Amino acid sequence: MIMPVQPIRYRNRETGKIETEKVYGEAFLQWAYGSAHGRLALHAFVKRPFFSQWYGVRMNAPKTTARIVPFLQNYGLDSAEFVKAPDEFTSFNDFFYRKLKPGARPVSDSPVVLPADGRHLGFPKASAIESVFVKGQQFNLPALLGSPDLAERYQDGPLILSRLCPVDYHRFHFPCAGIPGETRLLNGPLFSVSPIALRRNLSYLWQNKRTLTELDTQDFGIVLCMEIGATCVGSIHQTFIPGQPVEKGAEKGYFAFGGSSTLLLFEPGTVTLAQDLVTAGHEAIELYAKVGSAAGK
Repeated sequence: MIMPVQPIRYRNRETGKIETEKVYGEAFLQWAYGSAHGRLALHAFVKRPFFSQWYGVRMNAPKTTARIVPFLQNYGLDSAEFVKAPDEFTSFNDFFYRKLKPGARPVSDSPVVLPADGRHLGFPKASAIESVFVKGQQFNLPALLGSPDLAERYQDGPLILSRLCPVDYHRFHFPCAGIPGETRLLNGPLFSVSPIALRRNLSYLWQNKRTLTELDTQDFGIVLCMEIGATCVGSIHQTFIPGQPVEKGAEKGYFAFGGSSTLLLFEPGTVTLAQDLVTAGHEAIELYAKVGSAAGK
């Protein structure tokens, strides 16, 4: 028996309206996370890296280009934004981590901008997060960062969680100017990061494979930039050069196929988050907004 799940609703920053997410692979997610047999399969193989690697290889096959046009039509994506035309992609994965034309995502004048297209939640104080998708689920910051000392330093600072759906542009960017350090890998399984899964267990965020980069900035101290993998994300690719200064909004990397998340942590007293992000975190209703749009000051 599959336990019913509530529709995923979010507020669209551009329209101000509450919308319902059209979930890619919804039937599979409901089965894997909402039924006894699905949970057995989840822990036996779905969460394991080899499953996502296998799926990633499948999505690299040339024959998967046949999926692109139906996908565009089903989810209403604007191919005019893409650097490549739909018939120029060599595989579905090539389409998935597509680049956009210059100007397709203007970078806001706001001092801090969102790192990705997606659905976002903002929290003024990381250690005070008590309700994400389900009341009573708290963030475990030491587990997330893999360091009690680092968690203590950032526990009273703002946090932004950004969830990318498979339909979203899947490159992630720097939220402000600075000098990035080397990226650290925190290995783990690959659970889904859809609210269908997170409503049942928020800890998937700090169990999953993730990468952490410290961005040394002039105005905001050291900003922690994290990417969190998920089921069917074959890999997290970093495209920046450690030690080389980056501008606000510059590309940091991209996810291969699948939904995934990014997370930003700021030192206490350095950033005031945009009010609609804070409202989203307080109400546990994600805010849809595009990369480069205002996140804080």
